[in-house]
Amino acid sequence: MLFSDQQLPAYTPLLVVETGNTIASIALFRGNECLEVHKVPSSVMSSREGVSAQLEPILMKQPDLRDAALCSVVPLLDQVVIDYLRSHLPGEVVKVTSSMQLPFSLHYDSPGNFGADRIALCALSRLLYPGEAVIALDIGTAITVDVLDSGEDYLGGLIMPGLDLMAKALHEHTARLPLVGIERPETLVGLSTVECIRNGIVLSCVSGIDGLLVKIKKWLREECGEENIRVIAAGGNAPLVAAMLDSSPVVEEHAVLRGTRYLFSLNARPSR
Repeated sequence: MLFSDQQLPAYTPLLVVETGNTIASIALFRGNECLEVHKVPSSVMSSREGVSAQLEPILMKQPDLRDAALCSVVPLLDQVVIDYLRSHLPGEVVKVTSSMQLPFSLHYDSPGNFGADRIALCALSRLLYPGEAVIALDIGTAITVDVLDSGEDYLGGLIMPGLDLMAKALHEHTARLPLVGIERPETLVGLSTVECIRNGIVLSCVSGIDGLLVKIKKWLREECGEENIRVIAAGGNAPLVAAMLDSSPVVEEHAVLRGTRYLFSLNARPSR
């Protein structure tokens, strides 16, 4: 075990901000309990005024709030959020990076390029399922697959386009194909252009992930000697896709926010 979880006292509040490529999530924790989560378009957080409009109501309702953590995959938004938090909170403001203390060993050619959301999801995987190999899916704007062994080593991963990104690419790079909303197909094959696009995107994604999971599980068992393998899913489209997968992964709600809270507890100053 590399580091043990320093559990936050039940009364201790923590503000966690996650800025994704599409959606930003703002959560308030007290100890390990997530009290509330607000979601806004990430573009809203691009200015000090926008950040203030989202965070000020929370700060006013929580006068004992001192600390915050940021998990961001949008570098252009980082400094605006960090500057606002540090100017309004008297305690620590921690940003998730590969250089912080992690509950797993990150083996990656360029650790600085390993996404903060992936770091948080891997951290939560280790917290929830110690002693088990974990395949962690994040099904959002992009789809990432990260693999941890039972010995707390990061083994590698994959990245592919997400459902909405595939729909947008088809629309923007063809002359006549419409932009379609993503939802569960009612049939295998479609009888309209919209159905054909939707069914093609969703079912190819599900089949692709199912196939990858079969291959990764076989590799973990035969090459890494793993017997207990957990599959978890997070991200905006996780409930849709996970419900259609043969492997039936556990959908972890607010996984990146919860993983960020955990990382804050590992990296907070001892004086907390």
